[in-house]
Amino acid sequence: MNSAVPPGLPIVDATTPAVLVLPGPVTRDEVPRLCAEVRARLEGTGSGLVLCDVAGIGPPGLAAVDALARMQLTARRAGGRIRLRDPDPALRALLDLVGLAFEVEGQVEEGEPAGGVEEAVESGDPAR
Repeated sequence: MNSAVPPGLPIVDATTPAVLVLPGPVTRDEVPRLCAEVRARLEGTGSGLVLCDVAGIGPPGLAAVDALARMQLTARRAGGRIRLRDPDPALRALLDLVGLAFEVEGQVEEGEPAGGVEEAVESGDPAR
């Protein structure tokens, strides 16, 4: 039995987003590190998406909003984007209040049909 590691780079699935967990309350001092992590994850996976798990972020405040806004800006400058996982309703309300729109995991993207929904075509319908 051969247990040697094959030569070359490991295979990375470019459709799997990198996950970044934001633990505890986020402070302004952590923003540069978080932005660097977003950039590194985008470059490392090539998927163009970083999934930010914000379930443990604690009570949302303006420091968290500022951090998420700067992380989104960093991602866009690197050609990617951020999607939030498990945001607290209060955090979503605060993001809406300040005018920041984020994709949320499990939420249907604009212009996309909901999962499991197929458009029906009537046999008598003309082609468009």
